[in-house]
Amino acid sequence: MQHGIPRSTRNIAPARHRRRASTRLRVLRTTAVAVAGVTLAGVVVAAVTGGSHDTAPTGAVDIDRQAGAEASARAEAAARAEAAARAEAAARAGRSVRTPASTSPTPSASVSATAQPSASAVPKAITKPTAAEPTLTKTTAPAPAWVTPMTDAAITSCYGPRWGVLHAGIDFAMPAGTPVRAAYDGTVTKAGDAGDGYGISVVVDHGNGYLTHYAHLSTAKVGLGAQVAAGDTIGLEGSTGDSTGPHLHFEVHQGQLWNQIDPAPFLRARGIDLAC
Repeated sequence: MQHGIPRSTRNIAPARHRRRASTRLRVLRTTAVAVAGVTLAGVVVAAVTGGSHDTAPTGAVDIDRQAGAEASARAEAAARAEAAARAEAAARAGRSVRTPASTSPTPSASVSATAQPSASAVPKAITKPTAAEPTLTKTTAPAPAWVTPMTDAAITSCYGPRWGVLHAGIDFAMPAGTPVRAAYDGTVTKAGDAGDGYGISVVVDHGNGYLTHYAHLSTAKVGLGAQVAAGDTIGLEGSTGDSTGPHLHFEVHQGQLWNQIDPAPFLRARGIDLAC
């Protein structure tokens, strides 16, 4: 008996305590082995499968990436070829093509967005020949010039006093029948023999304040009221009236009939120089 406890009773409690501890140790060892087995199995499974089901193996990822890069390169090459074909067709059609922004053509196949078609590709515009407009030239009829009544005739008498009276004209001598010409344009106001000593004569009113008188004709070639131009034949030289031989007596009247003036300076002022 120890401390008042019987021996048989004193040995029972420790034995129970040792049995319980041994039981707990066995349970802990079994649990540890199970956990270790589970962990080892997980490691083996992970080693075989390459990890979790959500993560692909490294080798497979590399293969997928290479295949994607090759497909992208093929698509880009096809886009460049298509852009080059469109550019060539557009150049032949005579228009510029803008390269798509999504493609990156090589320098040899790139087309400038602002490139102009070549001169040979641009169709030439068909132009209608325009007829040259006729040039309208304003022509002014030259002013009629005065002419001598008898060309190459000899002057036998000039204007001035003769035999005590005024010789009021100039005498031109040519063979009988030589044509006599009007000195200027005008209207015939006398044609024939009026019995005034001039024989057959013609008077032309030039409408500018002057008249000319052609006397001693053999015949008159114009009638009263006829319109004549400078140089027209109005009669033939003769010796009718108070005449001593064939000749033309030519007078210039200013303002009115029978107001005779000297024909020589009058004609000289109009480009005709007579020897008087």
